[in-house]
Amino acid sequence: MEYYVVSLLNGTIYGLLLFMVSAGLTLIFGMMGVLNFAHASFYMVGAYLAYTLQKLLGFWPALVLSTLLVGVIGALVERYFLRRVHKFGHAHELLLTFGISFIIAELIKLIYGNFPVDYRIPKSLDFSAFTIFGASYPAYRLLMGSIALAMFALIYLLLTRTRVGIVVRSAIYKPKMAEALGHNVPMVFMGVFSAGAALAGLAGAVAGAFYTTNPNMALELGIMVFVVVVVGGLGSLEGAMLASLLIGLITSYSVGIDRSLADLCALFGARAWAEGVGGLMTLKISSLAATIPFAFMLIILLVRPSGLLGEKE
Repeated sequence: MEYYVVSLLNGTIYGLLLFMVSAGLTLIFGMMGVLNFAHASFYMVGAYLAYTLQKLLGFWPALVLSTLLVGVIGALVERYFLRRVHKFGHAHELLLTFGISFIIAELIKLIYGNFPVDYRIPKSLDFSAFTIFGASYPAYRLLMGSIALAMFALIYLLLTRTRVGIVVRSAIYKPKMAEALGHNVPMVFMGVFSAGAALAGLAGAVAGAFYTTNPNMALELGIMVFVVVVVGGLGSLEGAMLASLLIGLITSYSVGIDRSLADLCALFGARAWAEGVGGLMTLKISSLAATIPFAFMLIILLVRPSGLLGEKE
């Protein structure tokens, strides 16, 4: 019972962290059609900026300021780089953002070194929220989950219940009409990209204090974020939330399963066959935990190529 409850809590929080990072990418692709390969790099920049500013301003001011600074960086990237290649299509955008991600990673190593930095949870937040099965559960995990849920609610309400959301959607689907009505469409695009980058920066500033802040954190989480976006459906905010939670729970539970696929085949009387095949069939599920989300993505793409909640062409 302890394994199921703790895995449920940890998987949910990890899934909400994935959503915090993937929300910005989903927003950028859904609103602009730009698949930003450097998105996880903004997540890393947010963590390092918060680490630097925390020493000067304290945790909460650093959290806010680092988010705003990453948003400014995102606006500059869109204005002076992406806008110049947007007309050439997705291939040029991917190559450009791929190059930007490498530049950011090398700059981080140049400034902070090629090793983790000592970015920690502030003492005021480093306490136990409750005790479960004799073990303390960190309150900071619940804080991360709460911020992710608040982020989802605010983005959803902003896009569906406000004039800003109407302008943004009209600029995407009917840019010429929106421009004729007096709206600055390029400025709208820059604002969307900036907001998406800022969301990734906020995720990094929050999660960097709990997980390890190092120059490889963008690479470690970036691939999983793309899995989330593909599984949820490109451009679907609700799909990103659903996919994040599913992948978080799948990862959390699979890590603790000390059985192999051969054990599963034994339920159908096929253990001898499975052991004869060998290979993956005899490996423990826990050792395959890192690859299971990718297998899940392949299954979703085979069954529903548009993703769980993506719009069909």
